[in-house]
Amino acid sequence: MQTIISAIKEVLSGTWPMILLTISICCIMRIAYLIKNKEKFSISNEIMTLAFIVYILCMFQIVTNNDVSGVHGVNITLFKELTRYHIGSRLFYRNIIGNIILFIPFGFFVSYYLKLDKKSFIFFTTLVVSIIIELIQLKIGRAFDVDDIILNIVGGILGYYLYRIVDKIFRKSSENFKGAIVIVALLTALVFIALIFV
Repeated sequence: MQTIISAIKEVLSGTWPMILLTISICCIMRIAYLIKNKEKFSISNEIMTLAFIVYILCMFQIVTNNDVSGVHGVNITLFKELTRYHIGSRLFYRNIIGNIILFIPFGFFVSYYLKLDKKSFIFFTTLVVSIIIELIQLKIGRAFDVDDIILNIVGGILGYYLYRIVDKIFRKSSENFKGAIVIVALLTALVFIALIFV
C-alpha cells in the first residue's frame, strides 16, 4: 500500500500545477459557455468530464515520465516482464498493479461517454491506445513492452465492468442522487490525496 501511495505522490507532485491550471481554465470556460448559451447544467456530467481531463493529464505524466525499471528497448515476448518482478515488491506494484490501475479509469470513462454495452469495443480501444503509448515510450527512450499492453487491457476491461455496475445504480437514480454520489466520490478522492501529502 505504501508503494502505491508513494507512486501517487510522485505523479501528483509533478502534475499538480498543470492540473490546477487546466481545471481552472476548463471551469471558467464551461461556466461561461453554460451561462452564454443558457444550457441545462448537470453536476454529475460536469464533474465526470473534469475528472476525465484530469485523468488524461495524469496519464500523460505517468507514461512520459522516466522509467524506474531501467529497461529500455522492445519486449515482444509474452509474460517476460510479468515474471521478472517478485510479488509484493516495489517494482511489482509499480509495473504490474500500476499498469492495471492506470487503465481502470480509461475503461470507465470510455464506457461512460460511449454508453458501451459490449466489452469488445473497450478491448480494442484499450489495445489501440496502449500500442500508441508503447510506441511513444519507445520513441522517448523508454521500453515497448507487450506485457504492459496486456495489463492495460485488463485494467480497461475492469473499468468497463465498474462502469456497468455504476450505470445500473445510476439508471434508477434521480439527478440529485447522481450529483450527490459524484460529489461524495470527488470529496473522497480529495481527502485521499490530502492524506497522501500529510
